[in-house]
Amino acid sequence: MKALVFGSMNIDCVYQQDHIVCPGETLSSLSFARNAGGKGLNQAIALAKAGMETWFAGNIGEDGLFLKDLLEKNGIRTDFVRTGETPSGCAIIQVDKNGQNAIVLYGGANQTATEAQISETLSAFGPGDLLLMQNEISCGRELLTAARAAGMTVAVNPSPVSPDLLLWPLETADWLILNEIEGAALGKDGTPEEMLEALEKKYAGARVVLTLGEDGSMARDGDHLVRQASVRVPVVDTTAAGDTFTGFFLHAMMNGSDIADALDRAARAAAIAVSRPGAGASIPTRDEVD
Repeated sequence: MKALVFGSMNIDCVYQQDHIVCPGETLSSLSFARNAGGKGLNQAIALAKAGMETWFAGNIGEDGLFLKDLLEKNGIRTDFVRTGETPSGCAIIQVDKNGQNAIVLYGGANQTATEAQISETLSAFGPGDLLLMQNEISCGRELLTAARAAGMTVAVNPSPVSPDLLLWPLETADWLILNEIEGAALGKDGTPEEMLEALEKKYAGARVVLTLGEDGSMARDGDHLVRQASVRVPVVDTTAAGDTFTGFFLHAMMNGSDIADALDRAARAAAIAVSRPGAGASIPTRDEVD
């Protein structure tokens, strides 16, 4: 069983500051760091650190070669990473004194994925393999459709929500893993229970996992609603919390765990991640979670 993450790689420019800057405000930063990021890269590192054989597909510019190097250092196969003339994706991330963040994203090379690249990549995978995807690259709808046709298990983290995403056949995915903001946009606003119910009705073919930040997460196991509390730790940076959760949850489910155990393990992994600065660098190993 192999895991493929076909997704984004970004250069993260991270500014630590007292508060998130307001419109018209100029604010001095307390520190600056240039890190590796992108939801695809972070989730691939999480899968690999959780213990899964992981491959990555995506696009970078010459400025992003260190992103490919980082994937390889984490044991991730990069046979399907392409380097082109378009600059790599870039994110400007503000992190306030409470660890909350605000992000401005430039897609760059992430938006150069093509149907031909998808076809070439998926030819190396098949039934029993996992595809994990997000909405930070071009041709997402085509990727989802092609992976289902190839018989892969498909997990979608539908982030960020965009008008194009509303046209995706998300009901054909095996897993939808999303937070309250995304749940409100794709399903309905309301209580978490109402949101989960609306998503399950709208995307009846998919199993839905709803993450709730400091309030934990929830999912349904048959007729039983499973609730998972967050693990309380001092918060330093929440940037990679959701990506860490996603990687460790899917690894657990693909290796025979039930939903309750998978949610618990994912919560513990995410707690370690938020107690550290950075994105990919904050993701714990399997041994740390154990």
